[in-house]
Amino acid sequence: MKRTGGAPELNPAEGVWSLLKRHLADFAPTDLPHLTRVIKRKLKKIQHRPHLIDGCPPPTG
Repeated sequence: MKRTGGAPELNPAEGVWSLLKRHLADFAPTDLPHLTRVIKRKLKKIQHRPHLIDGCPPPTG
């Protein structure tokens, strides 16, 4: 996920990143492929729960 500058409260990617970080708080991957699999799985779960995405601010302009 590309992180951009500017105000985090106006960037919906920041909201998704925050959700992902909460899911991974106590996670200790065994290696990079393990971390990649878990991140992809968590992002898919977030994607399929629109109410979570709705809590992230929409893009402006």
